[in-house]
Amino acid sequence: LSCSQYHKMYRTVKATSGRQIFQPLHTLRAAEKELLPGFHQFEWQPALKNVSESYNVGIINGLSGWTSSLDDSPADTITRRFRYDVALVAALKDLEEDIMEGLRDTGMEDSACTLGFRVMIKECCDGMGDVSEKHGGGPAVPEKAVRFSFTVMSVSIQAEDEQEEVTIFTEPKPNSELSCKPLCLMFVDESDHETLTAVLGPIVAERNAMKESRLILSMGGMPRSFRFHFRGTGYDEKMVREMEGLEASGSTYICTLCDSTRAEAAQNMVLHSITRSHDENLERYEIWRTNPFSESVDELRDRVKGVSAKPFLETQPTLDALHCDIGNATEFYKIFQDEIGEVYKNPNPSREERRSWRAALDKQLRKKMKLKPVMRMNGNYARRLMTMEATEVVCELVPSEERREVLRELMRLYLQMKPVWRATCPAKECPDQLCR
Repeated sequence: LSCSQYHKMYRTVKATSGRQIFQPLHTLRAAEKELLPGFHQFEWQPALKNVSESYNVGIINGLSGWTSSLDDSPADTITRRFRYDVALVAALKDLEEDIMEGLRDTGMEDSACTLGFRVMIKECCDGMGDVSEKHGGGPAVPEKAVRFSFTVMSVSIQAEDEQEEVTIFTEPKPNSELSCKPLCLMFVDESDHETLTAVLGPIVAERNAMKESRLILSMGGMPRSFRFHFRGTGYDEKMVREMEGLEASGSTYICTLCDSTRAEAAQNMVLHSITRSHDENLERYEIWRTNPFSESVDELRDRVKGVSAKPFLETQPTLDALHCDIGNATEFYKIFQDEIGEVYKNPNPSREERRSWRAALDKQLRKKMKLKPVMRMNGNYARRLMTMEATEVVCELVPSEERREVLRELMRLYLQMKPVWRATCPAKECPDQLCR
């Protein structure tokens, strides 16, 4: 509800029932102050580089300190954020009861534990798509928005005399929107590299400052010391490429984790390992920028493996379960078409032939499974397609019995392995599949 809608409802209910069931707006605002960043006192040791020491900082203009206008939109309207350290403090104070309970459950004397707390933070940044106003007359801002947010994943402690680290809090629902705290909202198109980096610059600076320092914050009535570890795992491929200086998604360097090209990956589908890293990307950008061996563009590009912009933020590229489903289903959709057209007998079919196989597949899926063809593969389609039922439907169009059996076997194997990326904790829930 907007404030005015809420106020209207509050008045109506009060007038008709004679009872004050809803609280007036000013009461809510007062209660909200304790929950929003900027309420709790804290300090950093050593003090954060280039970050003010005041703690009562609420929502700030995300471009504070930058020039008055970025390109075409008035700069004071384009982004709002919390200061990173202030937001982290609010998130920790929000978990205060859970943390103290965790300390007691592990049998630690909570007055003895003031040092050695370690907080793991998951960072996410994603485009929010189209957010245009229906018919507002506000300032001209881009119609796209980007949100940068973080989640407190776990808090652990290493007591002075103990070797082992003990986890005292783990976020039970790390993917829920309730545990995901917004840090910065911006009206920026995520493809607009210049504006995006300008807006996220201060956040990156604060994050780097916090890595070198300890937070002193009162928990359970005693000052305690926390160190923060940041893992940027909540980025989709487009954003990872943007942040790590890689070429866009259509590039021949298809992977954000290794240097493989499209052709290499087609030859070798098994033996890959994670070789890219933020530091290596920075080194490669320097080579790209300076061209120390005076190579041609193609040689240079091959040397830096597609790093052609300055990496800006360290990410840990990952793949969420949804996109895993989508990627697999896209591949199977192609396999189904090839099997319908018996591509193993005729290795280079014409465009028309391929089109007719696809039409046959779409028609069959629509008739038997009520699955409408989609322009871009989406999660719902992927999950419906990757079932034994769909495989049986496709098998009706596959001429050879032998190939049908192989197709069924492939789908069985797929369904068997699915828990590995669908489970919340694969190591606990399906260890044997994980080992395989």
